Amino acid sequence: MSLSLRDRLQALIQHPLPHHLLSRLMYYIMRIEWRPFKNAMIRLISNRFNIDITLAQEQDLNAYPHFNSFFTRALRPEARPIAAGINDIASPVDGTVSQLGTIENGRIFQAKGHDYSLMALLGGQRSLHDLFADGEFATIYLSPRDYHRIHMPLTGTLKEMLYIPGRLFSVSPATTRAIPGLFARNERLVTVFETEFGPMAVILVGAIFVAGIETVWTENFGNRTFRHFQHWDYSNTTTPPNIKLEKGAEMGRFNMGSTVILLFANRQMAWKTGLHSEQAVQMGEQIGERLENR
Repeated sequence: MSLSLRDRLQALIQHPLPHHLLSRLMYYIMRIEWRPFKNAMIRLISNRFNIDITLAQEQDLNAYPHFNSFFTRALRPEARPIAAGINDIASPVDGTVSQLGTIENGRIFQAKGHDYSLMALLGGQRSLHDLFADGEFATIYLSPRDYHRIHMPLTGTLKEMLYIPGRLFSVSPATTRAIPGLFARNERLVTVFETEFGPMAVILVGAIFVAGIETVWTENFGNRTFRHFQHWDYSNTTTPPNIKLEKGAEMGRFNMGSTVILLFANRQMAWKTGLHSEQAVQMGEQIGERLENR
């Protein structure tokens, strides 16, 4: 694969950076409540990325207490209708499809010339690997202009969750082309749900300046600079939390742009005909369907 000089340089300069310390600093900057600063930041980003504030529940830019509250703003329910068909799989986020397809021989396609190990992505958990081996994947990239809350593609019950520490390389298209195994190297939160379509994983991948991955049922994973590997197996506890979320319900959010990876078990579903890499999607729109009903 021939990379551009710009791609190579963008990747090269990221290796020596103190990713976690920079992201921790960003965590505090995004929560500064001094009105002149936070209002200037909000207006700068809003204008720079041409954000349509009329879609937000709160349309007064001055009403947001800090920049992060604007960045993770809620949208009006009618702004993102949820695919209503009983066999429909909804996009969990606004973003751009980076790649999608079949997991082949335990490998996931990242970009031209790069793939990575499903086992590595799932933190070496053999049981999870076996659930999704030869299944389907989709990688969706969120840019700074996108809505940053993450919603359920299907109704599901939480069965397992892993926090996997790692680097915080950018997940921009340029870096994805240049850094091998990027998504299996970056910090990530793996959430596994049981659905009517079979097992589904929603993987939240951290990136540089993503100062916190959150879920609606647990703490903000940006409140500490360094963390160890953690594993929660809700299916084997005597008093499980019984976290069940409906299709379209909010399940988490990014405090800056990043990437979501969806995994489905083999022969359970198929991606929507015509869905392809580099295609923009909106949260709630149909991106797949139950395979047996095609």
